[in-house]
Amino acid sequence: MKRALTVPLKPIALARQASCNHNDYVMRVIFIPFLLLTLAGSQAEEEQGRGSHQGKPISLINGNDISQWQVLGSAKWQAKEGVLIGGQDGDPKRSGILITRDTFGDFDLSLEFKIDEHGKYNSGIYFRRAKSNPLGNPYQLNIGRGVAGEPVGLHMNKWLDKGDEKDMIRKPLQWNTVRLLVIGAHIQAWLNGKQIVNYTDPMPRPDLKDPGTIGLQTYGAEGHAGWVKFRNIRIQRLKHAKVEKDSCPG
Repeated sequence: MKRALTVPLKPIALARQASCNHNDYVMRVIFIPFLLLTLAGSQAEEEQGRGSHQGKPISLINGNDISQWQVLGSAKWQAKEGVLIGGQDGDPKRSGILITRDTFGDFDLSLEFKIDEHGKYNSGIYFRRAKSNPLGNPYQLNIGRGVAGEPVGLHMNKWLDKGDEKDMIRKPLQWNTVRLLVIGAHIQAWLNGKQIVNYTDPMPRPDLKDPGTIGLQTYGAEGHAGWVKFRNIRIQRLKHAKVEKDSCPG
């Protein structure tokens, strides 16, 4: 077997190799943190580009306190241990809405609801409701029974998106989660984690472009005095937000 011939490196070659190794080390020391900072910066810019959330979510119901709301109409509203309850108090002719004292433009709203299971009795979430001089009905995410023609879907003067029309996603007489994301004229809604509304208003009225109140509705139907309950109502104002393309995780 032939032995490999080893030739000792000259001092100049050794110096060059040491210099290259040192330069490579310096480059790694500089480049790797720079790369990490660049990636972190890109991620931060991407998250900021979504514009998404400004500040912390605001809770709109605290214990037995409904001071953030104003009652309109004859329906009865009360809060018990963080659950907001609306109904007709035995009189189906009583109806009304509970509206926020504050206004919201672009926002991300989440809540849970449970509703009476009777005929066309329904509730809803009004939004972009003008505080003064409304030019018509505001947007409404209807909450009811799809089998009775009152699905959880988007309504104004007519159905804009019937959402859970076949009542396949809503859980009767159980707590259901809703997320409502409103950015400009684009409206998205999810029911129990599944997207049911994805609508862009082609010609929004001037008053629907401005910040408005959030309203919760209840009214009797078919001679029946019903009830609706809400809890974990949270809203987050948005700025420079982008429309979400994929379904919400919940």
